[in-house]
Amino acid sequence: MRWTMPPHSWDHDAAGSSRAATHVPPLRCRDIWHGDNDAGGAIEGAEEGDEEDEEGDEDGDRDLQSKRPKVRGFGEESPQHSGVNASFFGLESTHFPGSDEHGHFKLSHCPENELDFGLSLFPNDGVNENPGDGNVGDVEISGGENSEDVEIRMDLSDDLLHLIFSFLGQRDLCKAGASCKQWRSAIVDICHRYQNVTYLNLSGVPHAELLVMEAITCLRHLKTLIMGKGQLGEAFFQLLSECPLLTTLTVSDASLGSGIQEVTVNHDGLHELQILKCRALRISVRCSQLQILSLRRTGMAHVSLNCPQLVELDFQSCHKLSDNAIRQAATACPLLASLDMSSCSCVTDETLREIANSCPNLSVLDASNCPNISFESVRLPMLVDLRLLSCEGITSASMAAIAYSRLLEALQLDNCSLLTSVSLDLPHLKNISLVHLRKCSVLHRVSITSNALQKLVLQKQESLSSLSLLCNNLIDVDLSDCESLTNAVCEVFSDGGGCPLLRSLILDNCESLSTVELNSSSMVNLSLAGCRSMTLLKLSCPNLQNVNLDGCDHLERASFCPVGLESLNLGICPKLSDLHIEAPKMSLLELKGCGVLSQASINCPRLTSLDASFCRKLMDDSLSQTAEACPLIENLILSSCLSIDLNGLSSLHCLHKLALLDLSYTFLTNLKPVFDSCPQLKILKLSACKYLSDSSLDALYREGALPMLVELDLSYSSIGQTAIEELLSCCTNLVNVNLNGCTNLHQLVCGSDDCSSGDMPVDVCPPDSAPVRSEEISERSDRLLEVLNCTGCPNIKKVIIPSMTTYLRLSKINLNLSTNLKEVDLTCSNLYTLNLSNCSSLEVLKLDCPRLTNLQLLACTMLQDEELESAISRCSALEILNVHSCPKINVLDFSRLRVVCPSLKRIQSSLIT
Repeated sequence: MRWTMPPHSWDHDAAGSSRAATHVPPLRCRDIWHGDNDAGGAIEGAEEGDEEDEEGDEDGDRDLQSKRPKVRGFGEESPQHSGVNASFFGLESTHFPGSDEHGHFKLSHCPENELDFGLSLFPNDGVNENPGDGNVGDVEISGGENSEDVEIRMDLSDDLLHLIFSFLGQRDLCKAGASCKQWRSAIVDICHRYQNVTYLNLSGVPHAELLVMEAITCLRHLKTLIMGKGQLGEAFFQLLSECPLLTTLTVSDASLGSGIQEVTVNHDGLHELQILKCRALRISVRCSQLQILSLRRTGMAHVSLNCPQLVELDFQSCHKLSDNAIRQAATACPLLASLDMSSCSCVTDETLREIANSCPNLSVLDASNCPNISFESVRLPMLVDLRLLSCEGITSASMAAIAYSRLLEALQLDNCSLLTSVSLDLPHLKNISLVHLRKCSVLHRVSITSNALQKLVLQKQESLSSLSLLCNNLIDVDLSDCESLTNAVCEVFSDGGGCPLLRSLILDNCESLSTVELNSSSMVNLSLAGCRSMTLLKLSCPNLQNVNLDGCDHLERASFCPVGLESLNLGICPKLSDLHIEAPKMSLLELKGCGVLSQASINCPRLTSLDASFCRKLMDDSLSQTAEACPLIENLILSSCLSIDLNGLSSLHCLHKLALLDLSYTFLTNLKPVFDSCPQLKILKLSACKYLSDSSLDALYREGALPMLVELDLSYSSIGQTAIEELLSCCTNLVNVNLNGCTNLHQLVCGSDDCSSGDMPVDVCPPDSAPVRSEEISERSDRLLEVLNCTGCPNIKKVIIPSMTTYLRLSKINLNLSTNLKEVDLTCSNLYTLNLSNCSSLEVLKLDCPRLTNLQLLACTMLQDEELESAISRCSALEILNVHSCPKINVLDFSRLRVVCPSLKRIQSSLIT
């Protein structure tokens, strides 16, 4: 489209002659505002129009003769305008100087013979999108190529206003229309030129009704109109007849009428009308084709309806409407299928009876929060969905009337505090909700018969004690916080109890249950969390996959025979003393903390991990039976199992895949059954086994027991220094050794490459032995040790690993909290981390560790800075150094340390802020 600027809009010089025409580069509309491309925007036209513009630009570049300036924007319509795909304003995204709000106009492309436009004028806080690529918004000025002084002045003609308004956001566009008559006229003129708009949203725009009332006569294709806020008088609703195609009208948060007269909505084509949160005295709706009407939260005192086709009516929270007004309005709609009058406190049973007689097709009714409704003698045979939440008048006598609705599928009776029993025979019922507040729950008995009910929720029925269900398709049941349920409820959910397809049962916090016995072939999920009175649990549910026993801290006896569980945690049941499990699929069992468990029959052929920590009374015979029935166990934790003795450990020969055995905190004195029965063992934990002697480990370093052992934990044990050094020297497959808190460890000098006798110094070779080449040592005795932990060894004073040793893989040493440690001399080619923190006696530090990256010396109060500099000088890869709280290392800027070790990246010190 091309719009031509009137010639009088251009400025002339003082002499009255036109300024000499010069050729300058094409000037875009965005250049008018900013001189750059910050505010972009383009107006889309026909493809032919764009091509003409491009050709015109090329001609202008070649032709040096003067041409009349042309503004391509809003003005005269081009011949192509009526037959192209267009949009209102043709803009995807625009920005107007001085406004922080961005407009978004959606394009609505239609066939050439069926224009369909969309205009949205509600506030938009979104971000800019990419501007269009069209050139129709360009301003061309032809003249001399070297002109430096081109002055352009334009009057605010209607054409230019159209161009300017095309850059406005939605909110600013409407504000501009309310500013003055000329601007409003220009915007109304836009509506005249684009009469095919079908959707108009003015929600939240102040004074939008003035613009609409002036433009509405030309918006004859409008189908949807959305208004919000402001004052809408009778004249506004009368003008709606000028839009014959209007089908949807939404008005929200507005004042209707003058406050003393009735507001009438009269439109023969309207199908949906929503008047939400508005203020009016009286509303009259006369729409012959209206199907959906919502007056939700609108404060009117009277309503009159003449809508013979209405099927959905919403009066929710219309507090000022009287019972008689609601009755007259609803009964005037014979085709009504859905009625919402929730929170209309004046509604009575008489109104419901009248509605039942006048609206035989009513299938959805919401009368929640209507305290005067008891529903007695109300007959609604077509009801499918009934909601009576918080209806104080609903009692057990109301159930007879509800049961008359045989087609009912969904029923909500939450917080009906006077219900004492529920007995329903509804063959199509799929969902029932009876959630009550604790303080007002008096429901004692529930009896439901239904072939369609799939989910039953009866939470917080603290008085419910009797439950009868005959529901062949019931799948989920939630009886949480039903404190009065008795043990007999288990019969309802067992095979033959009336719920053959039940998969999920929640009995959380049912504190009256003392014995739970369930025999169900369909149950998959069971939750008994918080059932604190339960002492006996017997489950025979072969398909049970999940069970929750949190808070069942009084459970004494439990039987899971059979169940389909893959994992089970009973460590939260501290009083459990007798346990029987038959679970063909179970792989993980945790009994950690079952301190009084003495008898355990565990038949789980796929079990791979058993944690029986702190089962102090677990006997040898239970361990033997478990080992025979569960041959696939790989991880066995018997920490603090004080009753396990040699007989129980001997039975471990059945566990051919056992890789981890934890015997920490036990009274064992002899490990021979372990060495004989578990040759494939990889991890052995003997932490705090105070009664083990040095000879207890002889088989490890003298006889080659446990050849696959890679991790050994002797923390806080009584093992002596000689045994420890023999282990480190001879057990070459060890990867991780923990010696934390070993009080008998005085020094750790790794200097022997061969196993030596107990009375031979470990750092001296036999005098008659021939020299051994380093290659032979590496091939024969290369040790796999990677991690050595000696944290908190109170008596260790010296740690020496000389170069002759073959700890080539040692990467981490931890000597933290070894307070008497004085000397550390390490030559380790692969050491990455060394922790000497809190070694307050450390004075000598010698390191030859070319790969060390992390050195922790926190609180090494005796270490001198000269000693530190010498130590790190041979650690060429060191990056992190922690000398916090080391008072004798006093170089403030640590420049000397970085000179000695250029690789340092971070130094942690109390002297550095």
